[in-house]
Amino acid sequence: MALTPRAQVRSTTARAAAKINLHLGVGELRDDGYHELTTVFQAVSLFDDVTVTDADALSVLTTGESADQVPDDPEQNLAARAVLRVDPDARLAIEIVKTIPVAGGMAGGSADAAAALVAAAVHVGAGWGRADLLAAAAELGSDVPFSVHGGTALGTGRGEELSPVLSRGEFHWVVAIAKTGLSTPAVFAELDRLRAKESGPVPAASPDALLRALAAGDVEEVARLLHNDLQPAAISLQPLLRRTLRAGTDAGALAGIVSGSGPTCAFLCADGEAAVRVAAELAAAGVAKSVRTANGPVPGARLV
Repeated sequence: MALTPRAQVRSTTARAAAKINLHLGVGELRDDGYHELTTVFQAVSLFDDVTVTDADALSVLTTGESADQVPDDPEQNLAARAVLRVDPDARLAIEIVKTIPVAGGMAGGSADAAAALVAAAVHVGAGWGRADLLAAAAELGSDVPFSVHGGTALGTGRGEELSPVLSRGEFHWVVAIAKTGLSTPAVFAELDRLRAKESGPVPAASPDALLRALAAGDVEEVARLLHNDLQPAAISLQPLLRRTLRAGTDAGALAGIVSGSGPTCAFLCADGEAAVRVAAELAAAGVAKSVRTANGPVPGARLV
């Protein structure tokens, strides 16, 4: 059997970052089954890499953090769906190297889709610009456009309608990855269940004060204004998250928050040295599967 010369096999790799929701306001359930969202995203320095390589058929191989939880069936894998959005006849081997937690509320699957869009568009010579990438991303999932966009942004609608946010300085985070994941639909369903017990409409939290604090680079004010409407639902499903949040602030973090739908907890720290200290204490406390430091904002999906 003749072998394909190595020089003729082409590969393209793109990288995309995890996200933390600094503000996540969840509105009423819409007719399309989604909730109306107002959210402030920040991309942080935990990354997944996606490589596409010429092949005889479309395939997916995932390695790294919780790789066994990511479907390798191209019909079920979001990165494969992204590649097919670029080229419906794609014959590419997709390799995903994960460091972003799976089912952790940090948009790991969305990051993979964003990186796959960027890598595939360049690899097949699609000639796509940023607007094309963002339009395709919005069709794939609510968080995928921000994974393409990166930085800090205000999201509305399902979270896919983005406006850039001025954010001065660097923010230092400690990320505590839970021992088990949470399903995003299950967390939203739990939020609806908890709200059904309340009387009257749910007041919408405004991110305006947070946006001003980000523009000023005031890390202490940003910490004070971290907000997540999904946090009570995530804690209801995983009560041990209370202990994790308490352990982080006891260790010296300015504030802690459940990231997105959880169960990852993110702790904002005064500076890099404080983040290292908090991470060490959290790791010693044994409240998480793993603990990492990260900084933000960082760019969106890009070639590497």
